[in-house]
Amino acid sequence: MNKTKIKFKEKVTFIGTKKSKTVNARVDTGAKRCSIDKKLAEYIGVSKPRMYKTIKSASGIDERPVVKIKLTIKNRTFNAFCTIADRSRLKFPALIGRNIIRHGFIIEDERK
Repeated sequence: MNKTKIKFKEKVTFIGTKKSKTVNARVDTGAKRCSIDKKLAEYIGVSKPRMYKTIKSASGIDERPVVKIKLTIKNRTFNAFCTIADRSRLKFPALIGRNIIRHGFIIEDERK
């Protein structure tokens, strides 16, 4: 299987129940699953949370809702479970985790 090269910063389109929006997302090999900002989730419209997960991050430990969202990265579309968090203080409104990276993506070193 051919691997699709991605960088640590990629344009990702999130497809919600109301709208779609393309944002710059941070690709994070240390994150188990994707995470999106709560304002982005409100804008695109998301389904009711499937569950709640306790997440450990640099900002501490918190309980986050998990929703199923359709997203497109490098012309490949996935249904993914994403947590919703307040990312307003962070540089990127979305984070792409291993639940997407493992589907045939390889992260390209940007320092080359």
